[in-house]
Amino acid sequence: MDYHYLRRGGHIVTKSLTQADIQHYMGEALFEARAAEQIGEVPIGAVVVQNGKIIGRGHNIREHTQDATLHAEMIAIQEACMTVHSWRLEDAQLFVTLEPCPMCAGAIINSRIDRVYYGAPDPKAGAAGTLVNLLTDHRFNHQADVFSNVRAAESKALLQHFFQEIRRKRKNKKG
Repeated sequence: MDYHYLRRGGHIVTKSLTQADIQHYMGEALFEARAAEQIGEVPIGAVVVQNGKIIGRGHNIREHTQDATLHAEMIAIQEACMTVHSWRLEDAQLFVTLEPCPMCAGAIINSRIDRVYYGAPDPKAGAAGTLVNLLTDHRFNHQADVFSNVRAAESKALLQHFFQEIRRKRKNKKG
């Protein structure tokens, strides 16, 4: 197992996804992240899975839309809600390449997603275990199981390459 599991409520919940499933769905989130990078957006991607099917996909489009709320997770959750014709995404899993921020963690809680699998931790805005863990906080009416470090090296490499290119372009512009 190459990911870390944060227990909800002090007990281990039986996982219904196989390791191959987890790797596959995170691969789909990475595909979305690459789509974001192709259009000059920060390469973060997400998919929502329910009953073994992807019901929502998203990647960052904040720069194109100038809308701070259009994170990969938000778009994937919105699409998933439209797919199932409900705001409740019970028995669903979210796969995202970067640890969710507080806004996205709030959407995960409010949509009742059961499990979150993420790649790289976010030391500046991580709300699923790095800075805080909103997803397992029992003061909320819903908690989600959190699995971190799923294909983290690939997720981190995409982000590092993206920001290195930005810095390189800025340097070339100056010099």
